[in-house]
Amino acid sequence: MPGPSSRMLTLLSLLQVHRDWPGGELAGRLEVSPRTLRRDVDRLRELGFRIDALRGPAGGYRLAAGADLPPLLFDDDQAVAIAVALAVAPASGADIAEGAVRALATIRQVLPERLRNRVGAVDVVTTAARTTVDPDVLVEVSRTVSAHEVLRFGYGPDEHPRRVEPHAVVARAGRWYLLAWDPARTDWRTFRVDRITPRPPTRLPFVPRPVPGDDPASFVAARFKGSAVTDVWPCTGTVELHCAASAVEPYVDAADDLVATGPDRCRLTTGSWSWEALAARVAGFAVPFVVLGPPELRSATAVVADRLRESAR
Repeated sequence: MPGPSSRMLTLLSLLQVHRDWPGGELAGRLEVSPRTLRRDVDRLRELGFRIDALRGPAGGYRLAAGADLPPLLFDDDQAVAIAVALAVAPASGADIAEGAVRALATIRQVLPERLRNRVGAVDVVTTAARTTVDPDVLVEVSRTVSAHEVLRFGYGPDEHPRRVEPHAVVARAGRWYLLAWDPARTDWRTFRVDRITPRPPTRLPFVPRPVPGDDPASFVAARFKGSAVTDVWPCTGTVELHCAASAVEPYVDAADDLVATGPDRCRLTTGSWSWEALAARVAGFAVPFVVLGPPELRSATAVVADRLRESAR
């Protein structure tokens, strides 16, 4: 039988990863009697852990949220995951860089050597986020999403008043966005969280609507591409570039299809929000090219060419 201290740590670990535990199953895991289990639970309560007793034929226990943050136990994979997440937190856009650094230093200090080496091997250098978000604002906006509560806020530098039904908070390219249904415009709207100034809570509930495509992240990404629902460009075409694929590979997106067709030829399939924007993007590679299709891209290329000639005059 393990000693009392070791047994209590094991009990705490079990309570943290399982919401409800029947008393008999917990006692069996710890190889103790129900009476000893009750004593161990009482000791954890004395240390500040809030453990609720469950009613029922067999009874049981549940670890509940307390007034203070108690010591937490993590397995190896959880500890490494938390350390890595804290290391890249400054790039998230949330203004928590200082807190993340201090938390990571605390965790590294108590990690066993085998885990400290694993975490230390991940040498992360993050780029600064494009904007930072006040954590309190991010928490309040996220709370209204979870509570299905109408959100009132000022938006932008002039704090234009808005009233929306918040559905999701999405992190994208170093920024945080709120996806919401705007009753005044009877349409979906996307708001940058760093431009939101929450007003006092409304406490008004609403019934959530199905997000088009059932994927808020893809829907927000589609909006940025000018697409209706899916995360794809509304205009996609194929061209043959008169250069080696390696010459343009650093400048194409991960979703583009670039194929080398010869030492100084390559085929590129890419997209944009309009045909003229797509033609301008291809022309931006600054190499001769031939439009392979579709016809809309050929027409747009001629329009852009005429516009550029007029601009040069």
